[in-house]
Amino acid sequence: MHLSKRFILHRMSSAGSHALAGVALCLFAGSILSFSRVLVAAELPNFADLVEKNAPSIVEISTTRRVAARAPSPDSEIEELLRRLNPEDIPELEIEGLPEQRQRAAVGSGFIVSEDGYVITNNHVVVGADEIQVTLNDRRVFDAKVIGLDEPSDLAVLKLDATDLPHVAFGNSDALRVGEWVLAIGSPFGLEFSAAAGIVSAKGRSVPGRSSYNYMAFIQTDVAINQGNSGGPLFNLDGEVIGINSQILSSTGGSNGISFSIPSNVAINVINQLQETGRVERGLLGVRMREVDNALAEIFGMARPRGAFVDEAQPGSPAAEGGIQNEDIIVEFNGHEIEYYTDLPFYVGQYRPDTRAAVKLYRDGEILDRVVVLGSSPTNVVASTTPEVPRERANPLGFRVAELGEEARQISGLSGVRIAELNAGPGREAGLREGDVIVALNRREVNSTEQFAEIASSLPDSGFVPIRIVREGQATTMALEMAP
Repeated sequence: MHLSKRFILHRMSSAGSHALAGVALCLFAGSILSFSRVLVAAELPNFADLVEKNAPSIVEISTTRRVAARAPSPDSEIEELLRRLNPEDIPELEIEGLPEQRQRAAVGSGFIVSEDGYVITNNHVVVGADEIQVTLNDRRVFDAKVIGLDEPSDLAVLKLDATDLPHVAFGNSDALRVGEWVLAIGSPFGLEFSAAAGIVSAKGRSVPGRSSYNYMAFIQTDVAINQGNSGGPLFNLDGEVIGINSQILSSTGGSNGISFSIPSNVAINVINQLQETGRVERGLLGVRMREVDNALAEIFGMARPRGAFVDEAQPGSPAAEGGIQNEDIIVEFNGHEIEYYTDLPFYVGQYRPDTRAAVKLYRDGEILDRVVVLGSSPTNVVASTTPEVPRERANPLGFRVAELGEEARQISGLSGVRIAELNAGPGREAGLREGDVIVALNRREVNSTEQFAEIASSLPDSGFVPIRIVREGQATTMALEMAP
């Protein structure tokens, strides 16, 4: 009897000990889980303070421009259409012609960089605008004056008639590392002062852009950038502007997690020149170049592919005068390593004309040193703020073309026209992009916009038409399907 009681008590005590041990284990596991969550939360950045501090310096930019309206149909055509629809009741028609111009509105972003009202945005946001209005975070609205525009960098400087404005500071984009957190603030789709975060995906990206010139090495991020974000700032975690949002890569027009920003160190140089003189001066080397691939590296005895291969040092150019020859491989320009051929025009464009620049080049298995005095780039002209009324062309392809810039012809050795605006139609359906260079259409060579318009106006109404383009130095032929 006593043994049974002691046995029962022992079992109950053992069971209780196991239960307490289980509870303790659960509490311990819960504590570890909670502690882990705290650690993870501590590692993730809190953007709230950054947004609160810098949001007052962000602006929304609204532009209005007058564009040519389509020619109205003659009254006789409208009367004939109504007769066919209503043969028994023909009204007396007194139809006035449509207006010669109509207004088109657009929205972008920007940010204030000085207390006296200097604002930075993208060139493509404001170029050609008749009116520019800037809305501050506190809902005040100002008319903006254009101080300077620069198409190659896609940057613009505006001025507000105001004082004591909140403003942001630039950081060092060269110190930015792939994988770092970044934050964008802007007005996507007109949704004012929206914040989006992400990381730096890559640096030094060269992508097809709105300009014929290749003076940009973009910061690539996965931040959700959409229409309306253009011109807004990209912040690092210290609250410094290390980029200006400019482009996205998308098949739909919305964010696909691939966006491109202009590095702050490039922007500072451009902005300073625009504020001083209203224009940006860039140096010119005068070479036609291409990528050094594995085959070229092997042919010329390089350990690995790198540098810019000189297809042609143009006669009389600064390159030729400085001793650079055809088939040289430029591996360094004024202290900047040239890893990819697209690096060269980017670095050349950071220096002004008449700059003496040191060049290292590879020739016959040796590294040679040369000094060149940079010439003046054809981009060194004052950009016009006067809106251009596009000439209407008989073009059933759904895109508008523009002349290829003189320097683009010199650098690429191409003759053709570039796609300046792409709308719905056979071109978009075939996969064409803005910035593509058209060198042939329907097996006929294209050298000017007039020649393109002539060929486009005589295309068949249905069937497939070949179009030859050059994109990022690579030529390809696509098929345009004409609607019957």
